[in-house]
Amino acid sequence: MNLEQATLAECFDAVVNQRRSVRGFLNTPVPRTLIEHVFTLASRAPSNCNTQPWTTHVVSGGKLEQLRDILPLNTQRGRMTLDFPYEPKYHGVYQERQFDAANQMYGAVGLERKDKAERLEVFMRNYRFFGAPHVAFLFLPEHFGLREAADVGMYAQTLMLALTAHGLGSCPQTSLGFHADAVREVLEVDASHKLLFGISFGYEDTSDPINNARIGRAGLAETTVFHDLEPTPE
Repeated sequence: MNLEQATLAECFDAVVNQRRSVRGFLNTPVPRTLIEHVFTLASRAPSNCNTQPWTTHVVSGGKLEQLRDILPLNTQRGRMTLDFPYEPKYHGVYQERQFDAANQMYGAVGLERKDKAERLEVFMRNYRFFGAPHVAFLFLPEHFGLREAADVGMYAQTLMLALTAHGLGSCPQTSLGFHADAVREVLEVDASHKLLFGISFGYEDTSDPINNARIGRAGLAETTVFHDLEPTPE
């Protein structure tokens, strides 16, 4: 590995390790030139046959404030519409990871399992975009399926890494996909575009205690199987 490759590797490792879900943002807008640069980088993500099936709506200002008012109200009234099915129950080790993530998040703001009302209020911050000044909604045209949805996932990860590299925080939110009709109506998006999820982004509010949560990751041996890989010499 030459010096240039080593430097790139170090930078990439730093970005990947720094990226995490930020749930408290400053209301400071991000300059448009920076937003456009980051989303241009995200467009370099791979996709099946280079179809690039994502359609992204980046929302700020008045339309974002409309959604910040509408989504919590619709949630409280049970007015939710999903374009894709959601299975809320996890099992086994996946449930354990889910519970651990919740405990870390609520623990960061001093809440226990018994504090149901307060925990609900923390959850409802999802629909206020955690105070972020910008949200990206990721849509998939209706004739695409699971494979292309995976492409959108790769695009989203590329986007979030790009945001991190440029000093911005982000949080991917499948919860925003529960309000597909409301989002389409406010943004005037055609019904043929189906909402997968959204990503709130902006400058992290480092004074918000919820951002002190550090969610763990499973060890390599728990998630990855190597076949016929030579062991590293000791």
